[in-house]
Amino acid sequence: MLQAVIVGHGGPEKLQLREGPDPRPAPGEARIRVRASGINFADILAREGLYPDAPKPPVVVGYEVSGSVDAVGGGVDPALVGTEVIGLTRFGGYADVVSVPVGQVFMKPSGLSHEEGASLPVAYLTAWQLLVVMGSLKADETVLIHNAGGGVGLAAIDIARHVGATIYGTASSAKHPFLLERGAHELIDYRTTDWTKEVDRLTGGKGVALVTDPLGGAHWKKSYRALRSGGRLGMFGVSTATSSKLAGPLRLGRVAAGMPLFHPVALMNANKAVFGVNLGHMWGEAEMTAGWMRTLLAGVDAGWVRPHVDRSFPLAEVATAHRHIEERRNIGKVVLTS
Repeated sequence: MLQAVIVGHGGPEKLQLREGPDPRPAPGEARIRVRASGINFADILAREGLYPDAPKPPVVVGYEVSGSVDAVGGGVDPALVGTEVIGLTRFGGYADVVSVPVGQVFMKPSGLSHEEGASLPVAYLTAWQLLVVMGSLKADETVLIHNAGGGVGLAAIDIARHVGATIYGTASSAKHPFLLERGAHELIDYRTTDWTKEVDRLTGGKGVALVTDPLGGAHWKKSYRALRSGGRLGMFGVSTATSSKLAGPLRLGRVAAGMPLFHPVALMNANKAVFGVNLGHMWGEAEMTAGWMRTLLAGVDAGWVRPHVDRSFPLAEVATAHRHIEERRNIGKVVLTS
């Protein structure tokens, strides 16, 4: 087995390849020969020491893989061996072999490549929870998707498009043509434009029904102010923490200091709602997330779920893949192949 290991907190150079024995599937597990592994921003935060849920180095991160089952543990149907699947992993995904609880293994749609398969679970489950489960987005509403060119952003566009909502997004101007083709209605270049004023203009001063915000810190204050009455703010990340040059704990402290305090009375008076999404804390709700996953896989067959792979890197080039994401060069997902 070959794994990409985070050997210490720091830059991409802290990712190293190591060999080890293949894991033996425990009872209730399926072992997957991995063809592709998805990269998520949480992996970068873990490498930098900014992700509290990640085990201490050395650690192998990675939440999603696509490949073929080559062995099963006790209690698992042996007919699963040889099938092409998508798996949700609780770390360990940056490898060419991984064992996964069978409840987190799903048949890969034949129309998806392994790279596309590994791009689907985390982004689309997060977006589904943000927009549909907790955001309650409706066809006559408007959603503002921050970081619309990222993996979750593209997934959110697909889902909002399926719902029939009006879609606004923030992204650098170079990504606008692609995002318009994907279904966004209006794009705002956050680097050159005050997006809050643009949203105010687009909505005639009313604001939007739903905002999805992975940026964190003081940015959440602006997103909250962009809501109309009855609006909802979905928070699912603190990516602004990576832009600081301070040491890990100090970065998080600076971001936390800028976060808004949402008082219940103020929320009642404003008729607004705020909620958070962290898919990494949903492992105890396997049946719930499996139901969402089945809906999304059906969406692949129906044509409204369209995972987009920006670039694939061999597992040996994992450090380069991380740099590609950190430099904000990707539109959609970046994956590792083995």
